[in-house]
Amino acid sequence: MTRTFVITGSASGIGQSTAHKLKSLGNTVIGVDIHNADVIADLSTHGGRIQAAEKAIAASNNSIDAIIACAGLAHPTAATVAVNYFGVTEFINELLPTLTQSKTPRVAITSSVASIMPNSTELVEAMCANDEGKAVEIAQALVDAGAGGEQLIYGSTKRAISRWIRQQCLKPHWAAAGIPINAVGPAIVQTPMVEQIIKTPEERDGLAKLVPMPLNGFMEPEVVASLLIWLTGVENTHVTGQTIYIDGGFERIVRGEDVWSWRE
Repeated sequence: MTRTFVITGSASGIGQSTAHKLKSLGNTVIGVDIHNADVIADLSTHGGRIQAAEKAIAASNNSIDAIIACAGLAHPTAATVAVNYFGVTEFINELLPTLTQSKTPRVAITSSVASIMPNSTELVEAMCANDEGKAVEIAQALVDAGAGGEQLIYGSTKRAISRWIRQQCLKPHWAAAGIPINAVGPAIVQTPMVEQIIKTPEERDGLAKLVPMPLNGFMEPEVVASLLIWLTGVENTHVTGQTIYIDGGFERIVRGEDVWSWRE
């Protein structure tokens, strides 16, 4: 059974690997990126998201079976908020009416293990309240203040997107419409962006100590692609609202053995 997928961030990294794998399986893939894509778009702006959605729908002939959102920035800037959170949520919401017409609609988003790391509560809450102006303002204030606060921006966007998935997943236009929506939470993926910061053995060892991955170490983007493809495949009928950490055990290190005692 071949299907039509819209993939953001399709020009590199996890998005590119996912697109290649889906195409090799005979599926139709509409790639969305700021360059080298079927739909060239800037997801950092409201207008760019709307235009991207319109072009993706047109390219699909009004037939979309799944959305995989991989586009994102890792910079300690306010633009990261615009792309990583609002560039995901607004774009997906614009595609939702078309997606709902599919017999097997699915959505998956790339979050990160950074979602369980230190973050700005104020920034996360502004994103979850869908207040882009306030969220960008808070992020810019963190940048302007310096002192390392700007390093909280990326993790905050990933915490917010994982919360958005849980916020949305049981709503009628998702669950009652038969649409699972999930995220993956990768640790260190050997993308070109990461390769730039681990050019030497010392840099690689330093990152491995900062983000330890006891099971098999750093991973290739194809590993994450396989999980995204399962989450958006017809086989996934009941997994929803989850951020599945694909991290060689890093989440277990951070959160410990017992993640059930919140009920106590």
